[in-house]
Amino acid sequence: MNSNTPLAEKMRPKTLDEVLGQEHLTGKTGTIRKMLENDVLNSLILWGPPGTGKTTLAEIISEKSGRKFFKLSAVSSGVKDVREVIDEAKKQNLFSGKSPILFIDEIHRFNKSQQDSLLHAVEKGWIVLIGATTENPSFEVVSALLSRSQVYVLKSLTFEKLEELAEITLKKYNELENTTFKIKDKEAFIQYSGGDARKLINSVENVLNQFKNSDKKEIANQDVLDVLQETMALYDKNGEQHYDIISAFIKSMRGSDPNGTVYWLARMLVGGEDIKFIARRMLILASEDIGLANPNALIMANNCFQAINIIGNPEARIILSETAVYLAVSPKSNSTYMAINEAMSFVKKTGNLAVPLHLRNAPTKLMKDLDYGKDYGYAHSHEGNFVDLEFLPDEIKGTKFYEPGKNTTENKIAEELKKKWKGKY
Repeated sequence: MNSNTPLAEKMRPKTLDEVLGQEHLTGKTGTIRKMLENDVLNSLILWGPPGTGKTTLAEIISEKSGRKFFKLSAVSSGVKDVREVIDEAKKQNLFSGKSPILFIDEIHRFNKSQQDSLLHAVEKGWIVLIGATTENPSFEVVSALLSRSQVYVLKSLTFEKLEELAEITLKKYNELENTTFKIKDKEAFIQYSGGDARKLINSVENVLNQFKNSDKKEIANQDVLDVLQETMALYDKNGEQHYDIISAFIKSMRGSDPNGTVYWLARMLVGGEDIKFIARRMLILASEDIGLANPNALIMANNCFQAINIIGNPEARIILSETAVYLAVSPKSNSTYMAINEAMSFVKKTGNLAVPLHLRNAPTKLMKDLDYGKDYGYAHSHEGNFVDLEFLPDEIKGTKFYEPGKNTTENKIAEELKKKWKGKY
């Protein structure tokens, strides 16, 4: 085997049939296969964990569509590099009649100006953009570029697919090295890979290389651990585990379990997760899941976010822990979260209903003559600073969006609403 070429590179799939674990895209009815069969190619974003085949798919698309392939890494490329490639792509387009593919790896690392530099070329059809990202493109790709691209989600490889890949890797290694290795246990390889195909192939190659000149021909879990010398408690900030653990953290707080909350917080901190990311998620939870049941929770979460920016690690862990536990033990209510969702859904269905005349502003005589502001009652001029008016458009008057939660604070709110609004609440 040529030691300069990693086994993972030699095993890179050349056709859609060879791509593992992405059958929803590459299978007989897969969207990417259909796209190539119909010879209709639009700009797209490939979103998925590391080692799921984003670069491979981009290269296969280029090969099967007969298009020139340009590749840039967002880590090392700037606007100047993008413009140079676009200029070259325009020349290629004139000769071949097909827009070349510009593949940008880790496109989420491009800032707004760098992403904006791609817009004109995409709109004009000078290039077909394929971006690869491990981050949610809704947050990391500018909306103008996102609206011109189709997003395809790649899945982390399942245990079964990783087992299959381990066998394929073993067979390929034995063929190239003329060896007769067998893998007795695959669990250590699979757990070490974290769903990353490339990492699994590299680990198999590294372990087998260690025993190539020995009498050992059967590889067990302990052999893998001895060679790789890594803990199995992995945390990949850019992979699926990142999303799974933050999900467990959020659900532990929502479920009022301080022990689960602190455990998952510790997993993220030990794994090197961005403390700002953790604090932002707690801000969201304070409003979404605690809300009016404990309005101080949002203040606490906001103070936490401000404080960790000043303090930084390692002391930030103390502030994060205090806040996380406080949120976990707080009473819960999603009443305001449900209210705004219901109201926004209602607005989308009913459209732009007219503002009732009594609620309109009347800065001119004409507006007053048209009854703008007529019959409006100024709340502070009435007893209890309350006046019984309808504040919704006529077509939906009486509609109820906010339903107070069953907790001490909102029970008082419900009582006050009933007292003021009689039968409306």
